[in-house]
Amino acid sequence: MKPPAPRGPVSTALISALARAPHDIAAPGFDTSQPALTDEDLQLSLFVMYELAYRGWDGVDDAWEWEPSLIRLRTVAETRFEAALRELAAPYRDEVPSEPTATAIARTLVAMTENDDGPSLSGYLRGRGTLEQFREFAAHRSVYQRREADPHTFAIPRLAGAAKAALIEIQIDEYGNGRAPHMHQELFTNTMTALGLDTTYGAYVDVVPALTLATNNLMSLFALHRRRRGSLLGHLAAYEMTSTAPNRAYGNGLRRLGGDADATRFYDEHVEADAVHEQVAAYDMCGVFCAEEPERAADVLFGARCALALDALWAGAVLDAFERGESSLLGFA
Repeated sequence: MKPPAPRGPVSTALISALARAPHDIAAPGFDTSQPALTDEDLQLSLFVMYELAYRGWDGVDDAWEWEPSLIRLRTVAETRFEAALRELAAPYRDEVPSEPTATAIARTLVAMTENDDGPSLSGYLRGRGTLEQFREFAAHRSVYQRREADPHTFAIPRLAGAAKAALIEIQIDEYGNGRAPHMHQELFTNTMTALGLDTTYGAYVDVVPALTLATNNLMSLFALHRRRRGSLLGHLAAYEMTSTAPNRAYGNGLRRLGGDADATRFYDEHVEADAVHEQVAAYDMCGVFCAEEPERAADVLFGARCALALDALWAGAVLDAFERGESSLLGFA
């Protein structure tokens, strides 16, 4: 992926440094007057640093991934990001069961996701969205969907027993049961092709705003730290448990706009697969994990609450732009 254009002094220093061999980064401090979740400089800087643990950047030495000064800079950014997330997801503290049994955790997750009342971007796109708005929506989502499942896979070696097996069961489906054309990442590529979008990995990083980057950075924040493995599981559970109805709406919306079976297969596949995954994620994965490591129950619910709350902020911002008749992206053609 081509390194993106910087969006502030820190991302400017970072991206400039990555063009050379690993060395000590001299970067200015982040602007603490900016809200962390919508700080373009902070969220882009985090995304750039996190991507070094995925497929990397064109022309950037892989040794940068563990360069000590980069890790120090990332830690500063993560601290600000996590503080904002703790405030955003504060209700999770009151949702932790007094006895975090597998059943209690599963029931808590079900209640949490069933009571999610975030803005219905899927409902808008199903019934009112234009083709251009659906293209914008897909451009936003491509930042994650072109690497769908990859962040959550980091949890596999950090688990054991039944919780590990449950996670693998979900991930096997995400990766198309070992058949590349059936990987959800590749199914989304077909949707992008049908919409006339650039299918290059990371093609739209330069035009998505900070909130879109933040929804992706959230997964990486959890994925790249073993101590946050519970939050990563909770995040995945929230995604799987709130996927079926929105994906049905997205598929129907794209059909309304003329999308054929290839274009909608990504959404149709999620309607079927995630109806099963939600049970596995709640009971067999998160429930069992918390029963075995009860001290991690709050982490699991924090991860789930973050997923729901941050996605609601993102969806609300996109929906507001659509309803004003404006673009939800920084620039789009």
